[in-house]
Amino acid sequence: MSTHAPAATGPVDTGPAVELQISGMTCASCAMRIEKKLNKLDGVSATVNYATEKARVTVPGGYDPAQLIAEVEKAGYTAALPAPERPAAGEPGDGGEEPEGAELRTLRQRLVGAVVLTVPVIALSMVPALQFTYWQWASLALAAPVILWAAWPFHRAAWVNLRHGTATMDTLISMGTLSAFAWSLYALFLGDAGAPGMTHPFELTLSPSDGASNIYLEVGAGVTMFLLAGRYFEKRSKRQAGAALRALLELGTKDVAVLRGGVETRVPVDQLVLGDEFVVRPGEKIATDGVVVSGTSAADTSMLTGESVPVEVGEGDAVTGATVNVGGRLLVRATRVGPDTQLARMARLVEDAQTGKAQVQRLADRVSGIFVPVVIALAVATLAAWLGAGFPVSAAFTAAVAVLVIACPCALGLATPTALLVGTGRGAQLGVLIKGPEVLESTRAVDTVVLDKTGTVTTGTMALTDVVRAAGTDRAQLLRLAGALEDASEHPVARAVARAAADEVGPLPAVEGFTNLEGRGVQGVVTLDGPSGRTSHAVVVGRESLLAEWSQPLSPDLAAAKADAESGGGTVVAVGWDGAARGLLVVTDTVKPTSARAVAELKRLGLTPVLLTGDNTAVARRVATEVGIEEVVAEVLPEGKVDVVKRLQAQGKTVAMVGDGVNDAPALAQADLGLAMGTGTDVAIEAADLTLVRGDLVSAVDAIRLSRRTLATIKGNLFWAFAYNVAALPVAALGWLNPMLAGAAMAFSSVFVVGNSLRLRGFRGLADQSTS
Repeated sequence: MSTHAPAATGPVDTGPAVELQISGMTCASCAMRIEKKLNKLDGVSATVNYATEKARVTVPGGYDPAQLIAEVEKAGYTAALPAPERPAAGEPGDGGEEPEGAELRTLRQRLVGAVVLTVPVIALSMVPALQFTYWQWASLALAAPVILWAAWPFHRAAWVNLRHGTATMDTLISMGTLSAFAWSLYALFLGDAGAPGMTHPFELTLSPSDGASNIYLEVGAGVTMFLLAGRYFEKRSKRQAGAALRALLELGTKDVAVLRGGVETRVPVDQLVLGDEFVVRPGEKIATDGVVVSGTSAADTSMLTGESVPVEVGEGDAVTGATVNVGGRLLVRATRVGPDTQLARMARLVEDAQTGKAQVQRLADRVSGIFVPVVIALAVATLAAWLGAGFPVSAAFTAAVAVLVIACPCALGLATPTALLVGTGRGAQLGVLIKGPEVLESTRAVDTVVLDKTGTVTTGTMALTDVVRAAGTDRAQLLRLAGALEDASEHPVARAVARAAADEVGPLPAVEGFTNLEGRGVQGVVTLDGPSGRTSHAVVVGRESLLAEWSQPLSPDLAAAKADAESGGGTVVAVGWDGAARGLLVVTDTVKPTSARAVAELKRLGLTPVLLTGDNTAVARRVATEVGIEEVVAEVLPEGKVDVVKRLQAQGKTVAMVGDGVNDAPALAQADLGLAMGTGTDVAIEAADLTLVRGDLVSAVDAIRLSRRTLATIKGNLFWAFAYNVAALPVAALGWLNPMLAGAAMAFSSVFVVGNSLRLRGFRGLADQSTS
């Protein structure tokens, strides 16, 4: 087993950084185009992230950001500087749901309109029995708004691509839908398709046609509807990126009891200034970073540091905002407020990690970079060949349009959404939530999985794991006396002892004269009923030093047992009564029952597990040994967790991070694949790519397996979708495109893609396999 100290890496000064919010991007190639434009400027280094729709630009000193915005607009997109300050906790609007953007709202309206209008068009075109006398004109009335209005985002993107001499899937979608619509208008108004009683006969034979009696309205409207659905769900998923920052800010308190002139006054937390003294009662969150002026208590810092044991604090000790006071009353003097607090710095860490994520280019866009120009060239070549062979213009144009129509990616539009829909649905049944298609590509390349300890590998709650008795001491009496005293305390370690004692020996006796000695232990008188009558005992439970004060030093055997337990990562509580130390209680953060199996399964998937924790090295080594992890990185601060992930990535490793606390959020965002325990904090869940609802590490294995299976299904769908197009293109180019047969073939390709995706419903998790 190897144990590493966190790498000491400081921030690198790369010059002033400007962040731009980019609008109008429709695929990863748009981000690449903007990035290329910005990087051509002197002294400018830019990274554009399609997923977060942000550009992070390093510029020379004194550089005017307006030049950056102008350059983005030249590329056909829009850019804006973000608001200078984020609302502080407690201000109106903080933590609430942001209004939906106009772009997403408009996209949803287009999708709903497309579904309502397209379904009847497809039904009329594909079922001859529904084709009444003037059905074709009804189809035109229904399809025109879909192709012209609902598909406008594709047409606009195609126009932008045309102006800059490029072509993407939007180009093909726009050309295919508009060509189908234009030729349908020609056939209706100048050809024979507008005649009363016209029908689309269902024929399985191929024969040349001039196309003047065929309409393709269902193709244009259907493609628009399917691809709008994919675009809408993708856009809605991307808007979740900012939720991690809002969740971080929500951890802070809204108001605070400030002590001014000897009087407590409740004020909004944003009104705190440096030097203010404020009161924190038991169970309350500490409002901001500060120093304890008076009082002693224990602070639960697990949300920020990952420490499973609350930290004892007293006069002169530093405390961190958003941590919970679990003990006595504290008076704290504010030393950092607003954007300088640790909580605010962690929010910036999450934002920076998200902005710096590697760009993921969608599979369909990568293939379309070649497919689209080839199809357009083939359509032009078909038109020229038919004209050159002496055929009429109508026949030549029919064949050329047929090439665009048959190549229009109907099944391609279903390839990713259907597999993602079924895969994510099955994942939800298994307790795995996948945020989007970009996540899936990361799972195949991952070779290292970093596991947070507290709440991920372990339960995150304290439990009594060992009872050490002095010679002649009865175990039941030791637990009964110690448990009775600890039952009157609110400390997490005390609660673990009391809970275990009650489970083993039954109801605990009452305590008289209970005294809580903050940071040291508890004392009191416990009366027991026994065969010889009632006996009272003066009991002391706490640190070794507290028992020594009562002239109850540990025996050599107990002292050795205490050293062994602490070296193994346990928290030791000494128990004494009637003038002698009687035993030790060892409390630890227990390992989840399924963690060892999950680690073994991760290794079977070819992944190298690394245990990463803010706890001390002894605790980390004990947990790692128990679950079978060789590499351990312990005593790491939140900033250090990000550095560890970056160090592994710099070594050429593709890193998955599994965590549950606020302290894990920046590392989850920085990792190539972030998996958050659903039993953890909202911050971790929002910063991650995958959420494990059950809070079980076995779910992480299922998440990776299911993601890889879903990605393989998407690749298979894309292959067959393109194979259908490639096989059908020669038929179209030869003029043998029977509209009904083409529609049936296109429908079959879509049905095939959906059926292939439905196979994911049979995916079985590890828990299901173990019970079969």
